[in-house]
Amino acid sequence: MKVNLKMLSESLGLSQTTVSRALNGYSDVSEATRQRVSEAAKKLGYQPNPQARQLATGRADAIGIVYPFGASDIGDIRFGEVVSGLTERLAEHNIDLLIHSSRPDVELDTYRRLIDGRRVDALIVARTRVDDPRIRFLQERNFPFVAYGRTNSRLPYAWFDFDNEGGGRMAVERLLALGHRRIALIHAPLELNFAMQRHRGFVAALRDAGIEPDPELILEAPLNRIGGYEAVGKLLAMKKPPTALLVDNNVAGVGALRALGDNGWKSGSGLSLIVYDGIPTEIPLTYRVTGVVQPTGEQSGRTMADLVLGVLAGKPVADLHMLGQPHIGEGDTDGPPPAAARHPRAKAIG
Repeated sequence: MKVNLKMLSESLGLSQTTVSRALNGYSDVSEATRQRVSEAAKKLGYQPNPQARQLATGRADAIGIVYPFGASDIGDIRFGEVVSGLTERLAEHNIDLLIHSSRPDVELDTYRRLIDGRRVDALIVARTRVDDPRIRFLQERNFPFVAYGRTNSRLPYAWFDFDNEGGGRMAVERLLALGHRRIALIHAPLELNFAMQRHRGFVAALRDAGIEPDPELILEAPLNRIGGYEAVGKLLAMKKPPTALLVDNNVAGVGALRALGDNGWKSGSGLSLIVYDGIPTEIPLTYRVTGVVQPTGEQSGRTMADLVLGVLAGKPVADLHMLGQPHIGEGDTDGPPPAAARHPRAKAIG
């Protein structure tokens, strides 16, 4: 027979109100009582009624992500890994993760429906922008959230991000040390904060080496495989093509790699290639693509779950942030430029 709240309460000799408040984590119930109730519930197989729990606590027991999906996002393995880590950690606290897809131009309408309908307790803001109206909206509504990436904001907020500027700088410094001077960048739209940060690191590293970035070698491409493919075609068609290329995201990186292959490129010869986040493992390759490597998606998801749990627990948002550090993952697609393209200062700088 299914055990209900009344049966659980009678077995413990406690009131239903006390048992309910113990199960829902209220602070007016002692830790010893909460532990006793929790153990009894587990032993007897008690499962709370979700609707009754939500009415009692005023919580939805769900965290939401409104993701601005495009056709290319279906194959974004990195995002799938993040979702896996989030789901796993939140499930440990009996909280669901709800993913809502939305066109970028109507995202705020989706945010309003979720908040006004009390369908989630907090939100994770994905793909933050340099100037992000979603974060301003959530701050104005005083609604709990964690930003997946930083943004410009005069108010403190909880966030998880990587040192994207440092990663962009690191990739360029590696190529400079190998002797490259004509280094190209294919980047996502600069309204996205990660793209702006990586672009900033790319430019700063070149200027620190006394090289003024060539605008013709810096191409913006849509965040999809076709964008990466077409951008490489433009670079290779130049009268003086680059000797090295950094692609600032792995989605466009797959397209860039395909374009290079279609033009007769082989790993370890000719143009050097570094892809931020590397190439997804489901792409069959006989070599390793050199990449700017960050903590795994699962690990990132678990960290974001901990941050959002901290927000819900009332911790100061100014203290809830995490900056992951990238490094260069060794691969087979970067090396010295062809002898004819080497700059006379390459040896001295490298």
